[in-house]
Amino acid sequence: MVATLNKGRLFWLGVLALFTAASSLAIRGAIASGLKAEWIDPIAPLQAGELLAAALGAAFLSFAITLFVASAFLDQIGMKGCLLGAGLCFLVGPLLIITAGDVATGMTVYTLVWLGMLLSGIGWGLTEAAINPLTAQLYPEDTTHRLNVLHAWFPGGIIVGGLAGFFLSATLPWQGIMALVMIPALATVLIAATTTFPPPLRSESGVTFGEMVSEVFRRPSFFIWFGAMFLTAASELAPGQWIDVALSNRVGMRGILLLVYVNALMFVFRHFAGRLANKISNPGLLWVSSLLAAIGLFMLSQAQSPAAAILASTVWGLGVCVMWPTMLASVAERYPRGGSWALGLVGSAGALASFFVLPQLGAMFDEAKIEFAGGPEAFARLTGAAKLAVEDAAASVSFQRLAVLPVILLVVFGVIWLRERGKSRAMLAGEAA
Repeated sequence: MVATLNKGRLFWLGVLALFTAASSLAIRGAIASGLKAEWIDPIAPLQAGELLAAALGAAFLSFAITLFVASAFLDQIGMKGCLLGAGLCFLVGPLLIITAGDVATGMTVYTLVWLGMLLSGIGWGLTEAAINPLTAQLYPEDTTHRLNVLHAWFPGGIIVGGLAGFFLSATLPWQGIMALVMIPALATVLIAATTTFPPPLRSESGVTFGEMVSEVFRRPSFFIWFGAMFLTAASELAPGQWIDVALSNRVGMRGILLLVYVNALMFVFRHFAGRLANKISNPGLLWVSSLLAAIGLFMLSQAQSPAAAILASTVWGLGVCVMWPTMLASVAERYPRGGSWALGLVGSAGALASFFVLPQLGAMFDEAKIEFAGGPEAFARLTGAAKLAVEDAAASVSFQRLAVLPVILLVVFGVIWLRERGKSRAMLAGEAA
């Protein structure tokens, strides 16, 4: 029955929804400094970094929970329902963020911003819950390549959102830039409402709901991939949200431009990830990615100039560019009976990583800046170049500590790579069947 559907329309609807999620993510990162300066600094100057990171992280929390729930009940909700709901969340979430300062005062403003971020994350979770199993269902023989091409448009959305945040900042307030997300959101709703979707995946595979849920528990090796997804996502998404706040002053260029550059690398290289995986296997590709990510994050912690920042971003970007879709493809190929539930679980792990790691980054930043200043009172007295110098040193510490995560992954993927050497994809799927 899938053959009678318009595969191209379905695939590009998935691209549009993911593009909307990504552009929203990038714009939230691009406006973070303006949001912090206008609304959070006056409320809580000593905890501003942690509060901002917590608000940004709220989107990852709701992403994780939504993806977890929607993936389990995807057949009941329907892929169409998920994408319609995603589009609506991408409309209402930014609206809350934009209007928070006009309808509230004090910490209530922060609460509305947090809720807006939360809704944006729900939209992202509904998107991932639908498009990943949809792509795997449409292209069962070419899953790694197709998921990487699909997820190439995540950095595509980051590029567009990041450039919009940079170039329009001189002519639009940050609220106006945030509102741009609502344009592709509306298109997602309209197209999803007029598109025919395939039947539920479990009705085609014959796997019952109980069998799908129990599959990941029947094969404990799944949870190695679950834990690895937590670390790969923390190595990719958390630095991406923090880079503009932490690096702009120290390296002499807007961090959002570095993020745009890194995502341009991702957009290109994700189109070739399937071929690379076929040559060295998915675990081999992920091992090389982890090595580059670790080196790149350490280099970012040491960068002091635009040239050094670009070089460090190149290494980090090449490292993280294929992690997310290749992790999803690895799970889809090894645990096919887990269906949307297995994919949703690992996606949730990735989202939870950013939820937990982002506030830690903000807290480390706040702790380090106060320590370098000589105490809270001393930091409160700092102004101008002296304050910037302290914050720059604190930013270096936060990135340096984050570089430990991909080092752990080198061990994990190294063991998997050696263990699976010589085994075909059919054999790996057979072990899970």
